[in-house]
Amino acid sequence: MAARLREHYSKIVVPALQKEFGYKNVMAVPKVDKVIINIGLGEATGNAKLMDGAVAELQAIAGQRPVVTKAKKSIAAFKLREGMPIGTMVTLRGDRMYEFLDRLLNVSLPRVRDFRGVSPKAFDGRGNYTLGLKEQLIFPEIDYSKVDKIKGMNICITTTARTDREGVALLKNMGCRSGSSRSGIRQRETKDITWQQPPKSQKTKRSRSSSAGTATGAGAAAVRGRSCASTVSAGCVSGNWR
Repeated sequence: MAARLREHYSKIVVPALQKEFGYKNVMAVPKVDKVIINIGLGEATGNAKLMDGAVAELQAIAGQRPVVTKAKKSIAAFKLREGMPIGTMVTLRGDRMYEFLDRLLNVSLPRVRDFRGVSPKAFDGRGNYTLGLKEQLIFPEIDYSKVDKIKGMNICITTTARTDREGVALLKNMGCRSGSSRSGIRQRETKDITWQQPPKSQKTKRSRSSSAGTATGAGAAAVRGRSCASTVSAGCVSGNWR
């Protein structure tokens, strides 16, 4: 049985991209080529047992056995020797890639606390996107009681898009929604990409009295100023994100 996201791409994403960019050939439509997940562990030079936990957790997340990356050269300042294990990575293609993206976009990212969308600045100029995660606990495959250390990871989504604009359209149609839906890509304006940026709050202007007031009047003005500032800050918190 084909992955759900693969069927969504062939039935919905391809016609939408053809209509938006005017592709005459179906083979010219951008698609996700591969997904690379990488975990770096510099602490493994002093504690080799951390590598075993990272490999087991990455295997549970990706559904595929990862490989251990080793140092290419020795660095005395970091007590690092050539050939020492310092990380682990896995490359996903085909149905496993689509299944991982489906779980990442629809299950894992919405579990991030106060998540308002991912940054649109992580495109490399050729349609490839890199996402950094601070902890592995957002994935439901990880058992919290068996975690020995919080580990971050980098997720690189490699596409066949030629420009960032095509890559943005591809990820949007694949399930990366706007920041208002608490899932997907946060929308803002950049040089090559058109995003929807939340309106900035406008600071209230206080009029200054021309004549010097008494001590009581100055104290009252200070109290009024503090109350206005607190009202503006509260409005910013509630009104910035729709």
